[in-house]
Amino acid sequence: MTSKTVLAVDLGAESGRVMAVHFDGNGLRLEELQRFGNGPVNVRGTLYWDFLHLWRSIQAGIEQGKALKPASLGVDTWGVDFGLLDAQGNLLGNPVHYRDSRTDEMMDWVFARVPRAQVFAQTGIQFLQLNTLYQIAALARAGSPQLAAASTFLTAPDLLNYWLTGEKVCEFTNATTTQFLNPVTGNWATDLLDALGVPTHIFPSIVQPGTRLGEYEGIPVIAPATHDTGSAVAGVPTVTERFAYISSGTWSLVGLEVRHAVMNEAALAANVTNEGGVEGTYRLLKNVMGLWIVQQCRAAWQAQGYTYSYPELVAMAAAAPRLRSFIDPDDGRFLAPGDHPARVQAYCRETGQPVPESHGEIARCVFESLALRYREVLSSLLALSGKEADAIHIVGGGSQNDLLNQMTADAAGIPVLAGPVEATVIGNALVQLIALGELSGIDEGRKLVAEITNLRRYEPQGDAAWEEAYGRYRALVSP
Repeated sequence: MTSKTVLAVDLGAESGRVMAVHFDGNGLRLEELQRFGNGPVNVRGTLYWDFLHLWRSIQAGIEQGKALKPASLGVDTWGVDFGLLDAQGNLLGNPVHYRDSRTDEMMDWVFARVPRAQVFAQTGIQFLQLNTLYQIAALARAGSPQLAAASTFLTAPDLLNYWLTGEKVCEFTNATTTQFLNPVTGNWATDLLDALGVPTHIFPSIVQPGTRLGEYEGIPVIAPATHDTGSAVAGVPTVTERFAYISSGTWSLVGLEVRHAVMNEAALAANVTNEGGVEGTYRLLKNVMGLWIVQQCRAAWQAQGYTYSYPELVAMAAAAPRLRSFIDPDDGRFLAPGDHPARVQAYCRETGQPVPESHGEIARCVFESLALRYREVLSSLLALSGKEADAIHIVGGGSQNDLLNQMTADAAGIPVLAGPVEATVIGNALVQLIALGELSGIDEGRKLVAEITNLRRYEPQGDAAWEEAYGRYRALVSP
């Protein structure tokens, strides 16, 4: 083993960063080079991503990293969003944000042409209106000139990799989030796309994590698990297969790592997803709305003149009365940006529960509801897979939330291990180091992370009130 530095570009739905990961043969050290904001831009009612801002920020971060003589760099981003290129390789329009309203009612339009069960049989992916399938179907239904002119489809990280290297390919883990990749064949579900009037010639070849794509200004570019959750799961610090994970941020991805996609009738009924992972694995999981609701509450209160840090919101929630009212975090009303405090209150009012009034009460309602939703999802996934979990690993920014971590342990009844915060960056770097020959595989990488990470452990308190609360929550969301 030799000392190596790799650059990890990690873009989430709220922010992005370029980080250097230094590997000396025994441990990893992270160094932040560039951090920048990310979020939707509303132009005449359409939500876009500002990809030119992201590209400029990424370039600046890589420029800072050049002095470290990096052995490679890799990019990961959120899933489902995409860009279309013309025949000359020019971007036809700024990528649209997955929370844009163009997918409203598109699921019904798709199912009128391809039954829901057939969509799942060809893709194994959870039904969410934000999925790429419904975004691109919206273009087909509208007779989009962009879609007609398109020569190449690239998901968000693939677009950035194209700008870095000139290579037009789609990486496997992010391609699975589209809901039109077949996990059995490993290729695009062209029959499904044909039935929706989507031109299939625009979809490029698919490459696996660890593929060298080319170079950017002399630096080799390696595709990690380009879906940020794929990288986050690669960075889970475990030495056993008996684990569950929650990648906690704007979204909460609650899941298990499995060797084969689970695509039976029970999986369809449970609306679970089979997203690609590293080294031939799949991430059997469900998307939960996650800390997005808290982020939107914070923004709404800030607009009213109340500026809270996230630790302040957690402290306010901790002081509020416990286990009074719950929401279904995945209720459709919470998907779009807006006045989420009012939406939380409206949900509680409509379901005959005490209405949380103070900001702390609203925040606590959201946190407790997330913990109960985590238990519900995990129970379903364990039943579907036949696996057992000795602990839940919570990684990502949400792993810093001590209150939610303890609530999750109490709700689920199994220990929670929190950290690392930078699991996505670490997983991105591990795949690069494996491709460079510095690590033998993901098992060695995870063991390395487990040895260097100071995990915080939360034991379930055996509080019967949580069991009673789970019964009330289930009655609300599954009447």
